[in-house]
Amino acid sequence: MCGFVVLINDKQLPVNMGNLLDTLNHRGPDDRGWSAICEDRLESGKDEATLDAPVLLGHVRLSILDLTDAGHQPMFSLDGRYALVFNGELYNYKELRSQLTKEGYTFKTGTDTEVVLYSMIHWGDEAPRRFRGMFAFVFYDIETGEFFIARDFFGIKPFYWCHWEGGLAFASEVGPLLMLPGVSTESSPQATYDYLLVGASDRGQQSLYKDLRFLPAASYARVNPEDGINDSIDPQRYWEISLNRKTSTNFNQAVDRVRELFLESVALHMRSDVPVGAALSGGIDSSAIVCAMRHLYPSQEIHTFSFIAENENISEEPWIDIVNSHANCISHKVRATKQGLVDDLDDLIKTQGEPFGSTSIYAQYSVFREAKAQGIKVILDGQGADEMLGGYVYYQGSRLATLISSLRLLDAYRFWTASSIWPDRGKKSLGVMAANELLPDSLRWLARKILSKGVPPKWVSEYWLKEHKIECRPNLSRVNSGGDKLRSRLYEHLTNSSVPHLLRYADRNSMRFSIESRVPFLHVDLVEYLFSLPEEYLISNDGCSKHVFREAMRGIVPDSILDRQDKIGFATPEKDWLLKMDDWVQELFTFAEQVDCFEKSELEKEWCEVVHGKADFNFRCWRWLNFLAWEKEKFSS
Repeated sequence: MCGFVVLINDKQLPVNMGNLLDTLNHRGPDDRGWSAICEDRLESGKDEATLDAPVLLGHVRLSILDLTDAGHQPMFSLDGRYALVFNGELYNYKELRSQLTKEGYTFKTGTDTEVVLYSMIHWGDEAPRRFRGMFAFVFYDIETGEFFIARDFFGIKPFYWCHWEGGLAFASEVGPLLMLPGVSTESSPQATYDYLLVGASDRGQQSLYKDLRFLPAASYARVNPEDGINDSIDPQRYWEISLNRKTSTNFNQAVDRVRELFLESVALHMRSDVPVGAALSGGIDSSAIVCAMRHLYPSQEIHTFSFIAENENISEEPWIDIVNSHANCISHKVRATKQGLVDDLDDLIKTQGEPFGSTSIYAQYSVFREAKAQGIKVILDGQGADEMLGGYVYYQGSRLATLISSLRLLDAYRFWTASSIWPDRGKKSLGVMAANELLPDSLRWLARKILSKGVPPKWVSEYWLKEHKIECRPNLSRVNSGGDKLRSRLYEHLTNSSVPHLLRYADRNSMRFSIESRVPFLHVDLVEYLFSLPEEYLISNDGCSKHVFREAMRGIVPDSILDRQDKIGFATPEKDWLLKMDDWVQELFTFAEQVDCFEKSELEKEWCEVVHGKADFNFRCWRWLNFLAWEKEKFSS
């Protein structure tokens, strides 16, 4: 895990690479380096330097594989023609290295970075599809002047790019890009509205900063300055989840295959030259990772890190204790408080770089901080499992919608009845969720407008909406995969809405404490197989979520965990915390006068109604405050 910044500097403007790398130091405190590449010379170093070369490569390293200086980046091929800066981890590097060795390549290090370098030289565009892991990298052909940029299958590792006064720039975080001349810190009006209204972020290619873009997941692009730098790069997909691929297998065979693929993924994610631990919430997903680690490595020391809520109603400590006892782990528990949130909030907002969804991100931040304190450098986490296995309650509505749309009405009635018996569900809510899947977009928009009591909300400035020509209708996009409503919804959440921003939260929180966060569920082979299974294997006919995975983990994970019917995760008492942070809230509302997207009086009015129980408390409240705090931090900087 590392960080990079790459500048295409056509105008050869002077740039202090040391200052840019300082903004990324938390991502790679073990080593740093830069290279300035001109037509007739190459200059490299580590120290502060002001450079004006047409190509500048910078890198900071968190040493995980081959801890020697041999892993220094930027890394160059033996013949000096190719250069690479790489952020991430290639878990199948041993297998690819073996293949490349047979092709005549010679390796000088034990790093996965060198495998990426020679994979690109040998396979070119086809290389990323062969990788198993998380990655973002820039590969530069010095002879042709062409850059090849790529990002992993799910966007686990970040990749930002922008235009600046000197040309084009790429980076692992927003920090170094915002320091470049010609790059604005202003927010994107449309992205701001989408975030405030529905919490949308990390979608497509537009960040909340108007001048910064993402390279999409599972994409690559070629950039050659000699061809002229256009307004945008042209990403090409190298992989896509097929919604039409269907596996003909019985349930027991599927259980065996899911177990095999999951254990294979955990084994690959355990490859490391430094200690590996795990985040443990007590739910099925994180428990499965911990128990799989113990199943695969019976004698290895395993450290787990858990957030314990003060409120017993949302505390998962009993479940955490069951798993730690079963897997014989060394347990570390974190108890976050309102005062802790107040003390850490400024750093948390700076860490994330952009607004985030809720204070549950603080629980994750606290867990990674504890892992750092205990000297653990790699943490396995359960991100992505719910969006592959139908873990959230609203997926029950998607499953019901599939049955209705395929005219299996008797099956739909039976499912509706059986599923409604589970906690946090009811026949009415299931019906509403199914209707949301079945209604055409025009009626879904109308229903949302009615239920939301006004879209856009009164607290959004009408003048601002008109000035920036904001599209006020919320994005209700969905994928068409015939009658498989659940499969479509899982795909949408995995690729476009839920998982992308969860991965950003985890990357920034872990990197803040120089920790590599790994996500074994987001393993290409496992994901492809799960998306090929019948929907009833994911959510059973009696409403059991993660059905095939629960059965696959029998004998590895305690039955008491696998048979859980509730779901909590790293939950925080957000409402209680925010309602007691009145000084901070009022300070932000005062600052709202300087943020033109808000109608300050309406914002204060609605918050007052929330405080007095006259309006619902939900995620919109945190989005107001988080966005204002983010703008305030930018203003003060």
